[in-house]
Amino acid sequence: MNLPNRITLARICLIPFLMVFLLVDFPFYPEPLHLGSFTLPYNQLIAAFIFIVAASTDGIDGYLARKNNMVTNLGKLLDPLADKLLVTAVLISLVQMGKLDSWIAVVIISREFAVTGLRQIALLDGSVVAASAWGKLKTVVQIVAIVLLLLNNFPFSYTGIHVDEIAVYVAALITIWSGIDYFIKNKNLLHLSKA
Repeated sequence: MNLPNRITLARICLIPFLMVFLLVDFPFYPEPLHLGSFTLPYNQLIAAFIFIVAASTDGIDGYLARKNNMVTNLGKLLDPLADKLLVTAVLISLVQMGKLDSWIAVVIISREFAVTGLRQIALLDGSVVAASAWGKLKTVVQIVAIVLLLLNNFPFSYTGIHVDEIAVYVAALITIWSGIDYFIKNKNLLHLSKA
């Protein structure tokens, strides 16, 4: 197993730790962090750090695999799987914590399933659905929105502007559009066979 695949596996291995810090109420947590009017529980701060580290490995493993000619079938399977597991785990956790509306989580997760299905159809057809600019933007906006939710809208909490909520809705809209864009650009894969 090469280095990029190990990095991808490390991303998957961070997911349980992330969920534990988000969902388990340990008695030994210190009092929440207070910065003026801003309050943040330490478990969310730790979870945000883990999420940022895990999300940043996505670009690193892909870059190393392409640069060093280490692209493998295992990597092609694990990389998108790791991304989807990470985002899905955090979204479901945020819903349980009451920090995210469930319909937004359903929209984002549904899009991931739909595009994964499209990629599977493409593979059966002998073609590849390449990542689009909208898909990459979707990933960045989702990560920003999740981090803002985990950090209770820090540093924008001091301004009174709910940038975290705005980012969530922008992420949902871009997620929907990027999914539609994939299907429009690859509609030829969905043709009905004339049996």
